Amino acid sequence: MVVCVCNAIKEKDLRAAVRSGSKEPCEVYAQLGRKPKCGQCLSFARTIIENEVATA
Repeated sequence: MVVCVCNAIKEKDLRAAVRSGSKEPCEVYAQLGRKPKCGQCLSFARTIIENEVATA
């Protein structure tokens, strides 16, 4: 599933970044070499990050 259309970030890439140590959306985006643009994806990204951290 695509999490961020502006940056073409997929859920699997976001989860992998969290498993590598990123815990905040801006950290995840930076690790993927991108920056949030319109910001509409941030709440969805936060939810995925929280779920990934909780199951780690």
